[in-house]
Parts: sequence; structure tokens; C-alpha cells
Amino acid sequence: MSRIREVLGEDPEIVLAERRYDWISKVLPKVMRGARPITLSDLLDKALLDKYLGIPIFLALWWALFRFTFDVSAPFSDLIDMFFSRLGEAVEPALGGGVLSSLIADGLLGGLGSVLVFIPPIFFLFFGLSILEDSGYLARAAFVVDKILYKLGLHGRSFIPMLLGFGCNIPGVMACRTIDREEDRLLTIIVNPLMSCSARLPVYVLISSAVLGGYAVAGIYSMYIMGIGLAIAMALLFRRVIPYFRGRRSAFIMELPLYTVPTLRSTILHMWERGFLFLKKAGTVIFIGVLVVWALSSFPWGAGLEESYIGVLGRALEPLFRPLGFDWRGAVALFFGFIAKEIVVGTFGVIFGAGGEASEEEIADVIRSENIFTPLTGYAFMAFTLIYIPCVATVGVIYRETNSWKWTLFTVLYELLLAYFTAFLIVSVGHLLGFS
Repeated sequence: MSRIREVLGEDPEIVLAERRYDWISKVLPKVMRGARPITLSDLLDKALLDKYLGIPIFLALWWALFRFTFDVSAPFSDLIDMFFSRLGEAVEPALGGGVLSSLIADGLLGGLGSVLVFIPPIFFLFFGLSILEDSGYLARAAFVVDKILYKLGLHGRSFIPMLLGFGCNIPGVMACRTIDREEDRLLTIIVNPLMSCSARLPVYVLISSAVLGGYAVAGIYSMYIMGIGLAIAMALLFRRVIPYFRGRRSAFIMELPLYTVPTLRSTILHMWERGFLFLKKAGTVIFIGVLVVWALSSFPWGAGLEESYIGVLGRALEPLFRPLGFDWRGAVALFFGFIAKEIVVGTFGVIFGAGGEASEEEIADVIRSENIFTPLTGYAFMAFTLIYIPCVATVGVIYRETNSWKWTLFTVLYELLLAYFTAFLIVSVGHLLGFS
């Protein structure tokens, strides 16, 4: 097989598939009566499936999706932000201070409110994805990237689970069941958490708006591209160094759906089905997590923030994260982000809301004014959030799908090490290039 690959210059299965379709294209004119008229679908496919234009078009559409998501959602996020800010200002004086006042104003409104403000960008992201999916484009995107994925160590069918991972890693991991070969399925599972799920989006939006200024959208977009690049790089590395993943991969065969014009009803329905998962998590896991963070930051009652339980925890973790430029507040936020990535923002909301309700804009102002993150360390923090341990629910699904603690712990460990190495590399190279 290696000799055949060397002679052909490509994988034999790819060459066979190309020759098969070349033969079909020559036979069809001989057996069909009359010439089939060229349709709009043919013209679109000629551009969208072109081996030179396909990838640039794919990247351009993703960029347009993120510009749409954040430009359109900004006014709605501002309204939610204003609502929680005004509500906190009204509630705290009415309750007269004390534990109850702090619980409601700082814990519930400061923590949970700082997460719910990101409902609009998450819903609009799913709205845009639904349009691309219902139009028939996403299936063609899978076809375009199949050849690249195959060469870089992933099965072509891995694209669909990876794409689902942009919404949530849990259905992304579960969708790996569609991959026939066990080795290909397992490899896709362990790299799927590198796909930037919607839970990380609030962290990107907060940090980028605080320190990246006019480059905020570009910074967020780069996180998604970084996730794809790292997933492919790790798959290629695992193929070469782990004997279990070596061997022949099965071919990717997929029927392309017809192009359709998405209906508003179906698009909104798909958006709601996916966005509702975020709301459900906000009402359960995130709610409990924020309350835990508030309790740790408020007790012993009357002590300063740095003397509280969360301050003690943060100071213990800080030496590990100092080489990356993160102080104890960033360390604590990442620590609780293991429960759910949205709690990273909720933790900042509680910490910066101590003594008063803090809106998203106020949190960003504190990050800037107190120099908690510079543009360089803020970008490294975003990268660390992208890569490090997936949420506890995803870890549980990985174990259920692999039925192996060995592969589950391997996934957690390699992502922790990769996150630390990547963030350290960003900071180190940035300093060498003269960035602060």
C-alpha cells in the first residue's frame, strides 16, 4: 500500500474515487438522451465545491457568520445588560445590605446576569448556522474539507461531529457513532472538545471587548480557526505516535442534498432547539455554580475578597498561572469553568460585583482599568479557555461513548497540557515580538 501511495502521489482510495467519477462523467453522455440543462445548483456547486475556491469560500462564510452574529446581537445584549444593571441598583438598597442583599445583588444578578447577557449572540449564531444547514451548504462544506481531513489524519465523516461541536461538544461527541471504524470514531471523540462550543463564546466576547478593541471580532473568529487547526494537528500527531490509531481509514461517501431556500419558521425552530440548551444550563448548572462562587467569595462574612475562601483558593492556584500572565482572579475563573465554561464569566461577574452589581460593560472596564489582562495575556486566556478541560458533562459523555476511563483521562490530560503550552507560547512569542 505504501508503494502504491508513493507511485500515485496520493492516497489510493482518493485516486480510485476520482477515477470512478471521471468514468461516470464519460459514460453518462453516452447513455443519456439529450443534454441536461445546466441549473443554478450546478453553477453553485461549481464554485462551492471547487478544490481551489471551496476552502476560501468556506472561511469567508464563517467570517460573515461571526460578523452577523455580533453586529446584530449587540443592541439586544445591551438591553439585557441594562436591565440587570438597573435591577441590581434597585434591589440592593431595598434589601438594606447584609447576606440576603449580597446573595441577590452580587450572586444572582451579578453572576447569572453576566452570563445571560450573552443569550443574543448565542441565539444569532445558531440562527446563522441553521440557515447554512437548511440551505444545503453545510453538507457541501463537509465534502470540501474531506480531502484535507483525510490527509491530516481524520475521517471525512468527522466533519459533522466537529461541526456540531461548535454548538455543544456533547452532541458532537455522540454524533461520532456514525463513523464506522472504531479507531476513526475514537480519534474523532478525543479531539472533538477542541471545537469551540457556544459555552466558550461569552468568555471570548467579554475578554475581547475588554482588551482587543477594534480587533475583538477577529480575535473571536481566530479562536474557532485555532480550534479546528489544533484538532487536525492533534489527530495527525496521534495517528503517527499512537499505534492504535494507525492503519487504513474507510472512505467517505455522502449524498449531497438539494439546495433549498430556508424558511423563517424552520430556521427559528432550529435556533430555539439549540439555544434552549443554553437557557436550560443557565437555569441549573450555571445557577448552582454561580451560587457556589458567591458563597466562596463572601465568606468568611465581612472579610475582604482576597481573604475570602475564593481568594485563598485563587492565591494557591496563582503560581501555576503566573507564567501565562493570569492573576488569582483568572485562575479561579478557569478553575470553576470546569463545571461549565459559562461560569468563567459568572465568576468574574461575582468577583467584580462584590459591593455592587456589575454589568458586562463594567466588568470589561475593571479588566482594562486594573490591567487584569493586556491584549496579549487576554488573547492567551481566550486560547486557554478554548483548549483546556471540557466541561464536566462532556467528560461524562466521553466516558460513556468510549466506555474507557483510560481514554477519558487521556483526553483531559492532553488538553490541559496543550492549553498551558499554547497560552505560554502565545505570551512568550508576543513578548519577543514586542507586545505587552
